[in-house]
Amino acid sequence: MGVADNIRRIKDEVGDAVIVAVSKYSEDDEVQEAYDAGHRDFGENKAQDLDARRHRFPPDVRWHFIGHLQRNKVKYIAPYVHLIHGVDSEKLLVEINKQGKRNNRVIDCLLQIHIAEESAKFGLSPEEAVDITRSEKVAGLEYVRVVGLMGMATNTTDEAKVGTEFEGLAELFRRLKSGELPGNMRMEILSMGMTQDYPLAIEHGSNMVRIGSAIFTQKLRKN
Repeated sequence: MGVADNIRRIKDEVGDAVIVAVSKYSEDDEVQEAYDAGHRDFGENKAQDLDARRHRFPPDVRWHFIGHLQRNKVKYIAPYVHLIHGVDSEKLLVEINKQGKRNNRVIDCLLQIHIAEESAKFGLSPEEAVDITRSEKVAGLEYVRVVGLMGMATNTTDEAKVGTEFEGLAELFRRLKSGELPGNMRMEILSMGMTQDYPLAIEHGSNMVRIGSAIFTQKLRKN
């Protein structure tokens, strides 16, 4: 099956959930095939790669930054990024706000929550996320908007474990959504699920999934 067929199959499986096609390991011709099939949401995990690639595609592409974002890299993607998935500190929100102001645009972000056992994965604890939603400093940021949560489950074949991790994030999402939030925050997006576990994520309420190898299977870009 080709790229377009893969996208159609996954859309049938996830319903209304947004599919972010993770293009970081794919050549431009595969990304173009997805674009020609009508897909517009693509994810990259390196600021320089994203900045270079976006110039090679039409302006209606919605570019998602899905990697660990260092504060000194925000300036590269601030003029155009559609959504930053991995905000894991108040300091990063402050820098995103600074670059948003410089570019005169509000930048949408997701708070990344650490739900996996692997220590290598980044993210806030649920308690730290709650603190950010209550922070007067964050509430005063005019050029940043928190629109939801993101989390990555443990890389394991134990579906019960993964399901428990997804449910914990979904519960935090529901709790924050039902509470009081500042004007620059809203809980609209629950981003969880990748190639190996997206069906389970959908079962637990995910409305955005990040899919790479199940879409782009023909080539790998050399990094």
